[in-house]
Amino acid sequence: MSNNKKKNMTPTQQEYQKLAQQKEPPRPVLLNCLRAFLVGGTICIIGQAIQEMFIHWGGFDKKSAGDPTVATLIIISVILTSLGVYDKIAQWAGAGSAVPVTGFANSMASAAIEHQSEGYVLGVGGKMFKLAGPVIVYGTVAAFVVGILTLLFKGGGGS
Repeated sequence: MSNNKKKNMTPTQQEYQKLAQQKEPPRPVLLNCLRAFLVGGTICIIGQAIQEMFIHWGGFDKKSAGDPTVATLIIISVILTSLGVYDKIAQWAGAGSAVPVTGFANSMASAAIEHQSEGYVLGVGGKMFKLAGPVIVYGTVAAFVVGILTLLFKGGGGS
């Protein structure tokens, strides 16, 4: 907790915070990192295997096999989310399941499933894109900034 927040707390609240910190079980940081690495790596291995299948049996080249691979991973994660499996994996793995594109698909699908009782437009669509909106906005802004920097440092104009 920051020192500014501690200054605004009463002595009783500060004492309670100390007691809560003493009672809090230690976090197994190394184990959590290992779990995240194993699950994130497994997701990447599965993605690589899917990409290789698209290359060998789907007639794609290395460059064009990425798009259907990502789409397939998204579909798999949405199916696993709807069955309640992905959430159990995420609870065990932490960031290892949240960082790949499958984690974003899980977040979107979870929001849609959770709010389906509110209707398709305001429930599913509204809540799903409440999550996706900031990601899309910041992704677009980041792409714009990178484009401007590339233009400035590599020089503009075509050949």
